[in-house]
Amino acid sequence: MAIRRIRQLGDPILRVRCERTQDPRSPAIRLVADDLRDTLKAARKRYDMGRAMAAPQIGAPVRVVVVEIPKQMRWVMVNPEITDVGPDDFLVWDDCFCFPNLLVHVSRAYQITVTWQDVKGDPHTEQLEGPMATGLDPFAFRREWEKLHDAVERHGPPKPREML
Repeated sequence: MAIRRIRQLGDPILRVRCERTQDPRSPAIRLVADDLRDTLKAARKRYDMGRAMAAPQIGAPVRVVVVEIPKQMRWVMVNPEITDVGPDDFLVWDDCFCFPNLLVHVSRAYQITVTWQDVKGDPHTEQLEGPMATGLDPFAFRREWEKLHDAVERHGPPKPREML
């Protein structure tokens, strides 16, 4: 277990298509998951944000994500896949450890269904909603955005998705 360097916006590893994990129970996957958990904890403390971290963010091009919301949930998601997307989208000023001083105004699905395996190989399915769900998007420096907006403005209300 170690705190790993978080790759920053522009690092090519962040654009690599991650490989599916053949054995979610392998020691290598457990090591990646442990490093993600330690790195997420340290990054949260440093930046005062964050609820998840994916393996590419620490330089590992595999499909592993750690999600931790204190007193609510703690998941290690191996081979996560969005299997269904609800009809509504919402706008959010989102953040990321890969660009901690920027916020990005993006449209996200308001409801999703995601499947994954845990590190024991057991399958899971969850329906997520709102901030937990997942053109050119405008960027803003976090410090500047916070000067102009209240925290409640980070998430917009859900609205029907426009089909192209």
